[in-house]
Amino acid sequence: MTGHLEPGTTLYQRYRIIGLIGSGGMGAVYLADDNRLDGRRCAVKETRLLPGLSDRAVQAMRDQFHREASTLARLDHPNLPKVSDYFSAGDRDYLVMDYVSGPDLHQMAADAHRQDRFLGEAKVMDWATQLCDALSYLHNQKPPVLHRDVKPANIKLTPEGRVKLVDFGLVKPLDPDDPQTMTGLHGVGSLPYTPMEQYVDEIGHTDPRSDLYALGATLYHLLTGQAPPSAQARFLNPSVLIPPRRINPALAPALEESILLAMALHPHERPTSIGEWQAALTGKPGPIAPPGAPATVSWNAGWRVIFGQNLWLIGIALALLSLALAMTLGLIGPI
Repeated sequence: MTGHLEPGTTLYQRYRIIGLIGSGGMGAVYLADDNRLDGRRCAVKETRLLPGLSDRAVQAMRDQFHREASTLARLDHPNLPKVSDYFSAGDRDYLVMDYVSGPDLHQMAADAHRQDRFLGEAKVMDWATQLCDALSYLHNQKPPVLHRDVKPANIKLTPEGRVKLVDFGLVKPLDPDDPQTMTGLHGVGSLPYTPMEQYVDEIGHTDPRSDLYALGATLYHLLTGQAPPSAQARFLNPSVLIPPRRINPALAPALEESILLAMALHPHERPTSIGEWQAALTGKPGPIAPPGAPATVSWNAGWRVIFGQNLWLIGIALALLSLALAMTLGLIGPI
């Protein structure tokens, strides 16, 4: 994305841009001062509309943005930044939220890797517990809210030791009875942490188990020091996923089993909710699944049975192969 806002630019007659925090694809995040609340700094997430859209498409995307933003503004959880404002200007939409200082967990894992060590299991599990609380809170909204881009770089660690799940760029209210909530795809997430079903989101296969996959992939990265292979690479060659304990032998076997369970390629092989997965990990009851959550089939079901019941996975595989081919030929940039 080009055309970043310059420091000193004021948005909405209120937010004075200090500098760029990060950017990628069709979006950017800025650090800004809130001119109405002296001393308050905030993060302003900017999303640019795709060029060449019809007026009808632009209006549909803008309506979707306002629905999603109004949903986020109602959220209130200690492990989520508070969304305080949202607005549009020209071809750009803006989401204003609390600025969270401190490193992200991708940086923490990279620092540990450079020092030839692993992050401590107890510390990572404390972070995991906080993330489970945040995701369960999102999933138990009415309608449930999916984050869809859980990854180490989107988890900030505050000086107080609290983790915050940030960057709501792909968030989606999940309402199967409202087709409009099923089509507002801003992107598909980050490859190592994105489940296969998220690539064909428009057919309605994403649910809280999709965030669970991303959480499992995030824990894999934090505890092994390396990102897992993408779901598409694993579909083509299951052996590319190295079991976590082969990389970090100090991990508890039960933890490895839980991570791999969360990262099952087919959503029906994963627990139905974050709470169910957390209970299996800790042996303690977790938050209940959202009303209407799908039933879980046997976690050890064979792939022949799974494919027989869910031929849509073959369609996903073909879509992923087409995506990989397009990227290889340079027809599209990396995701």
